[in-house]
Amino acid sequence: MNPLRASQEFLAIFDVAVRLADTVGVEAILLLLETRVEWRELQERSRGQRILLAADNEDLLEGAAVAGLPSVVLRDAANTPVSEKLSQALLNAVADELLPSGARVVALYGGFEPDSIDSISLIEMSDHLGRLTVRDLRQLETRVPLDTLQTVVNLALDIGREGREGKPVGTLFVVGDTHKVRKMSRSASFDPVKGYSRRERNLKLARVREGIKEIAQMDGAILVAPDGTVEAAAQYLDASAADVTLSKGLGARHWAAAAISRATKAVAVAVSESSGTVRVFQDGEVVLRIEPFRRPMKWKDFEPEGGDE
Repeated sequence: MNPLRASQEFLAIFDVAVRLADTVGVEAILLLLETRVEWRELQERSRGQRILLAADNEDLLEGAAVAGLPSVVLRDAANTPVSEKLSQALLNAVADELLPSGARVVALYGGFEPDSIDSISLIEMSDHLGRLTVRDLRQLETRVPLDTLQTVVNLALDIGREGREGKPVGTLFVVGDTHKVRKMSRSASFDPVKGYSRRERNLKLARVREGIKEIAQMDGAILVAPDGTVEAAAQYLDASAADVTLSKGLGARHWAAAAISRATKAVAVAVSESSGTVRVFQDGEVVLRIEPFRRPMKWKDFEPEGGDE
């Protein structure tokens, strides 16, 4: 695998990213790697801007730490959309205290061609990650392992961004404190995961995640154990929302998420059907909000204006 130093296109787009970072003021330039990069060349062209690296293959980051470049490794991110990788990279960077949750970041990534860097985004993490703090994330991790939380959040983002069969889909995941949550839930209809072995219900398997995307269209919540096993689906939640306060415009799904996270030690992840926004709830409050980077383009039949043919 050849380093990107031979690519004049990469160097040109990196220089543009540095100029953008100089102009708007950012915490770091995030480089989402798909192939090897020459570290010294990056540092020489960075003009003092901080560079943060992310990759789903640790081999691509070899030598980065020695060169003084911080990095995060994306777990189970191979063959996932770029938007999910960017979200996971930002979440990991906050967890590792490499970035504050309200940072502004210039991101470089391959949006069109594999093994290339061809796209630039300016990301306002205060919008993308809501008001998440390192303390919040550590509290979340004591209740749900971070890898399980990332798997569920990435799946929720996928559902929020793509919908299903061209239609937007909203859904609710409840992760952790499974024993108590089960006592406060009841089946809304036929449970599609009932009867499968635990291995056949684990979200760390790609085919299980794809199956859950179909189930997400059903009414009710999807209950997930701390190890990533889907315990039940299509579940009504009976937690009271009497002491819950939420922003205007959030519907019954978000109230249910807030209520169950307040009544138990579970973490709730809600996907908005109208916008695709993913919100993570703990103790009855939103601690993380992630906006989908892009929604699918919908093709419509052409209708002539004014009735002319």
